[in-house]
Amino acid sequence: MLRVYAHGHGAPFDEVRDRKTESGAMSQSLSTAAKRSAAQASMFAALGITLLKLLTGVLTGSLGMLSEAAHSFIDLIASGITLLTVRVADRPADEEHNYGHGKLENLSAAFETVLMVASCLWIARASIHRIVHHTHLDLRWSVWPFAVLLLSIAVDYTRSRTLHRVAQQQRSDALEADAIHFGTDIWSSAAVFFGLLTAFAGARLHVSALEYADPIAALVVAAVILWVTYRLARQTIDSLLDATPPEVREQIRRDLIRDLEAEPGVLAVNRVRLRRSGSNYFVDLTLSLPRNLTFQRSEQITSAATQAVQQLLPGADVVIHTVPTAALGESVFDRIRAVAARSNLAIHDVSVRQYDGALHVEQHLEVPETMPLRQAHDIATALETEMRREIPGISTLLTHIESEPATIANAAQIGPSQNLENQLRATARHFPEILDIHEITLTRGHGGAANSVQVNLHCTLPDDLPMEAVHEIITNFESEFRLDHPQVARVFIHPEPATDNRR
Repeated sequence: MLRVYAHGHGAPFDEVRDRKTESGAMSQSLSTAAKRSAAQASMFAALGITLLKLLTGVLTGSLGMLSEAAHSFIDLIASGITLLTVRVADRPADEEHNYGHGKLENLSAAFETVLMVASCLWIARASIHRIVHHTHLDLRWSVWPFAVLLLSIAVDYTRSRTLHRVAQQQRSDALEADAIHFGTDIWSSAAVFFGLLTAFAGARLHVSALEYADPIAALVVAAVILWVTYRLARQTIDSLLDATPPEVREQIRRDLIRDLEAEPGVLAVNRVRLRRSGSNYFVDLTLSLPRNLTFQRSEQITSAATQAVQQLLPGADVVIHTVPTAALGESVFDRIRAVAARSNLAIHDVSVRQYDGALHVEQHLEVPETMPLRQAHDIATALETEMRREIPGISTLLTHIESEPATIANAAQIGPSQNLENQLRATARHFPEILDIHEITLTRGHGGAANSVQVNLHCTLPDDLPMEAVHEIITNFESEFRLDHPQVARVFIHPEPATDNRR
């Protein structure tokens, strides 16, 4: 059984994955518990306040108190819906709901919007009827409305702050809607308080105009509810239409794109799409990456980009689409290799020369050793045509087609030969830059020839020697040695800097 281990740790990968899953499940459970507790407390508070306001409104005949009772009753229904919603919305994604059940919170907020509009219409109609027809304006004096309203303001202030804090922590639209409602209840309760106070003062002072204070206060409550309804409706519609959440809109423009473009290898951020479902963010990115990157390097860059997003949006589900792009600093060699990679072909030993105002390219193309010549030649011709289209400056293009072995070559190690090693060292002394040769190994049978010999060795050179010079020196070293020793089919040299000499 193959067991894959996480990098830098001794735990198997499947165990690490299980731990992450358990950690995520525990975090989700705590989040659900926090939202459920806040919703339950809000519902019980709404129930108590609604009953007190209704009883006080009936006893005093105050339309303002009755409108407040209607408002609180709507909040009670909303709190019950919110409680049911948070129980379902945090369920994990399944085969039918791949993005989870978070949209239920938006539907809950939409239902609250409908209820609030209905309450606005009822309160406004009743208020206008009392003002126009001059009915039910006589109020029965009692201290209880004022006590109930002060208690309501204190309760609404407490639960609004609690709900807002939990909503911000858990990114819950349903709880945030409740928090907004109860925050505005403070102002509507205050309006009714002063309306009743003014109406009672008018009755005592015999100022008839002040008897309209109570229905006017009810109209103020209706206006407050309407304003909250408008804000909630906009937020709900935006969420249902997958609009970018306002709390991260500016952050994306300012921070996210900047952090992504700062990632090494990212040429440009072509598109950022972000939406929220319940408390979860979903981010879709399109990044331009250099087209000559390997698949593994592309995966590393996308992983780093994912981490950059999750630093700003913890727990976000990130999907990244990469677009291979020609970088401004590409050399002719990069462009040639990019064309071959696009055709899924392997080339090496690319040589580009320039004379007579044109480019002349030579390259080695690897094809399977069992491929017929006609097919290999067609592949080389198509590759050359594509390269000429990509780089119009190419005048001549010569492709050396060679077979790529499909099997491991059989080779036998030869015992040490003091004479051959002495001759290798003598040849090395012809090159002043070569400081030392060591770890010399001889094998027989390389390249399919039974009597051919391959020499492997390590070569020490100065640390600061450019690679162009390194390649030229070891190539000339190999050529000179093989010229004197025809039985040697290949000399494979590994260059080492003097500071990393493993003698």
